[in-house]
Amino acid sequence: MTDRLTRLREKMEGVNLDAFLVGAPGEDIFHVDAANRRYLSGFSGSMGWLLITRDAAFIAVDFRYFEQAEKESPAFTLFQANGGIEKWFAKLAGEAGLAGKKIGFESADMTVQAFQAIKKAIAEMPEADRPQLLAAPPIIQDLRAIKEPGEVELLQRAVDVGDAAFVAVSQRIEPGWTEKKVAWEIEKYARENGAEHMSFPTIVAAGPHGAMPHAQPRDHAIQDGDPVVIDMGVIVDGYCSDLTRTIVVGKPDKKFLEIYDIVLAAQRTAEELITAGMGGEEAHMLAHNVIAEAGYGENFGHGLGHGVGLLIHEAPRLARMSKDELKDGMIVTVEPGIYITGWGGIRIEDQCVIENGKVRVMSTSPKLMD
Repeated sequence: MTDRLTRLREKMEGVNLDAFLVGAPGEDIFHVDAANRRYLSGFSGSMGWLLITRDAAFIAVDFRYFEQAEKESPAFTLFQANGGIEKWFAKLAGEAGLAGKKIGFESADMTVQAFQAIKKAIAEMPEADRPQLLAAPPIIQDLRAIKEPGEVELLQRAVDVGDAAFVAVSQRIEPGWTEKKVAWEIEKYARENGAEHMSFPTIVAAGPHGAMPHAQPRDHAIQDGDPVVIDMGVIVDGYCSDLTRTIVVGKPDKKFLEIYDIVLAAQRTAEELITAGMGGEEAHMLAHNVIAEAGYGENFGHGLGHGVGLLIHEAPRLARMSKDELKDGMIVTVEPGIYITGWGGIRIEDQCVIENGKVRVMSTSPKLMD
């Protein structure tokens, strides 16, 4: 974690900040909000704040997390934070020597309520002791976008568990299984084979239901010949996986094979041609152009992909209007799809790492035409 703090401090100096305050927009019971806090400190509890200065690092937690913070965040000085942040922030700022200094924060880490509470605490301090609280660029988010080798290994472990869960369950699906049963069998296998929990609620969408990219599983029984979109992911050691495959229960018809072939060609084109230095919009268009040339451009309405790490959706974005630059060390999804109201949808998604300037696919789950 000390290397991460060093890199953060370098970024802080570049934007003229004396300290950085890191929290979360809510109690992170499901590990979906506090990625910046965990990334910098290793702390996996649901509540707490970090205050990082040029030469010190504090972790502020309440009684529930004293012991956990000491074990998980040995590079941080423990600050016992009792009550709301307005009750103890002034004392923490004083211990950190931040009188008159500039404290930055990322907007995604801070609610309006917390911001107002901190501003109130600052206003009650003697004028000479008041620090400035400033919204900063997404410094930590940008650091997290480039994965360290150890993070790539952890993400590969999550991908492997997710792949195994998909393969084990998809081979057993038969007519009469409900979408909810498929989702439960995937989660059951994943949890019994190394997953802490799912990285998001599993999507299972059969037949026309598959035309909704984020459909929720129903009690609907899958019929013979139904296309079934399965979008799933797991968390292992805090890191997420993301996988989508579209299968057919029974024998695929001609239309399914036609659409599937287009989506697969779009995905393979993107995975072969994406390079480091490319923009997120350019990467998206590699796949979109294949689908558009086949006559289905209006049926591919979402972005090609997104970053994955401690959160299931993080930087960069591969999508129209994205200005993100793709770089070595980024973990991204490549997930083109075609969705036709009244018929259904097909999406194929791999999790990939950009290394040596090119995409390397991490996912190994079979595709229908491989």
